[in-house]
Amino acid sequence: MNLQDFIRDVPDFPKSGIMFKDITTLLKDPEAFKTAGDMLYNFSKNLGIQKVAAIESRGFMFGSLLAQRLGVGFIPIRKPRKLPAQVFSQSYTLEYGEDTLEMHQDAVLKGEKVLLHDDLLATGGTAEAACKLIEKAGGIVMQVSFLVELAFLNGREKLEGYDVVSVLRYNKE
Repeated sequence: MNLQDFIRDVPDFPKSGIMFKDITTLLKDPEAFKTAGDMLYNFSKNLGIQKVAAIESRGFMFGSLLAQRLGVGFIPIRKPRKLPAQVFSQSYTLEYGEDTLEMHQDAVLKGEKVLLHDDLLATGGTAEAACKLIEKAGGIVMQVSFLVELAFLNGREKLEGYDVVSVLRYNKE
C-alpha cells in the first residue's frame, strides 16, 4: 500500500502559494490509518518510551494512539492558555512572526523517556520548541516522529541531535 496515495494536496491553503498536505483523507481510510499507525509504532516500540507527547491538534490523532499501543501516558502540547494547570512555555519563530507552545509542568518526570509526535515536519520550529519543553521539564526526547515530512524545507536541521523519523517523505513541492 502506498500511503502517499491517501494524502490529498490542497493548493493555496492556508495561504496562496502553499500546497497543503491533507492527512484527513488517510485518516478516513481504516486500512491506511492502521498501516500508518503500525509504521509509527514500529519506529518506537523498542525505545523504552515512558510517555508520548504530541503537538496540538493533528499530532493528537496518532500521538494518543501511540501512547495507548506503547502502554504509556499521553502529554498534550498546546497553544497558550489551553491547559488549566501550571505550564512551561516555549516561544519560537515562524516565517511570519512568533508563536508559543505550552505543556503542564508536571507532565514529565525527570529522566522519563519521551516520544514526541506531530503530523507534519516542515521547517522544524514547532517540533524544536516542543523538544525544549520536554527537556525543560526534565524529560529525555528519545524520538521525534511525523506522519509527513516536507524534506525540501529542511526541518531536520533544527532537530539535529534527535532521532527523527517519518512515514512519508516529500523531497520536492
